[in-house]
Amino acid sequence: MVPELIRALAVAQEAGGGPDIGKLLGQFAQYGVVGLIVVLLIIGVIVPKYVMSNLLTDKDAWRDAFEKEREAHQLTRQQLAAAQASADVANEQGQAMVRLLEEFGHRPQTAPGSA
Repeated sequence: MVPELIRALAVAQEAGGGPDIGKLLGQFAQYGVVGLIVVLLIIGVIVPKYVMSNLLTDKDAWRDAFEKEREAHQLTRQQLAAAQASADVANEQGQAMVRLLEEFGHRPQTAPGSA
């Protein structure tokens, strides 16, 4: 279809006249529906059922993996928050102990390399 169309356009331009629109429309009407379907398949507007089912399966697999990863990260965030809370409590207890010892007249000893 395309080579015939190109030849028809080239012949019409060499003859000096315009292309024979009736002949071109006839060729398009002859191959139009099939050609349109082929073009839509090539472009990807229309896809075969097996391709669509594979895409849907892949989409579901990626969604499941994303949900599992998100749940795993949520558990990690909860554990980090619990560890931070426990460290904060230990820090407060240490500061309270230092204040209590200072009130009793003891000075905290620091290591030579510490602040």
